[in-house]
Amino acid sequence: MTSNYYVYGVVGKTTVDVAVAGVEGATDIYTVDYPPFSAIVSDIDTEEPEETDENARAHDDVLQAVMQLDGGTTVVPMRFGMVFDSARGVKNILRGGRRAFTKALRDTEGKVELGVKLVAKQDADVDTEAVHDDVTPRLAPVAEQAADGDHFSDLLVLNKSYLVARENRDAFDAVVEELEAEYPDLRVQYTGPWAPYNFVDIEISGERSNVTGR
Repeated sequence: MTSNYYVYGVVGKTTVDVAVAGVEGATDIYTVDYPPFSAIVSDIDTEEPEETDENARAHDDVLQAVMQLDGGTTVVPMRFGMVFDSARGVKNILRGGRRAFTKALRDTEGKVELGVKLVAKQDADVDTEAVHDDVTPRLAPVAEQAADGDHFSDLLVLNKSYLVARENRDAFDAVVEELEAEYPDLRVQYTGPWAPYNFVDIEISGERSNVTGR
């Protein structure tokens, strides 16, 4: 008998009906509610799911499906591997994190996360500082916030995540298309929309599942 709950994210209280497989092949994605919030969950046999490519993709697939509900649902994403042994434990998180979840949902309402990486092609001579000075002010007006990512390669010229209002997606897309045309020595890796991982800061820790947020 399954007794564990895998949590994908938190939304304003609602019901979900998504036809997508969850972590460890879960087929039933549903909610545990503690008004005014709903936690998106599925049943899971283990307390420590392995972060395989398949499971990580399933975690994101569920969040993507929820984000598309009702023309655009705002979701506060949980990091991979958040498991509770009872519905009461999930509700305790929603209750204890009321202030943090309220702020996170308010701050990201109607917005999505988009990723932009600019990668120098082999043997290309790229002035990294000049690219930053050009690209950053062009993307800033069509985004609400930006967050720097890791520079894990010498070829990586720019790695940023952007929080973008849904109504500004076309404008953001247009700037990215301009960059692709104007910088033939760079590969533009444009990803998303994602749940706003880089723009919420909620920590769940300790035996009492304390919730803190910025």
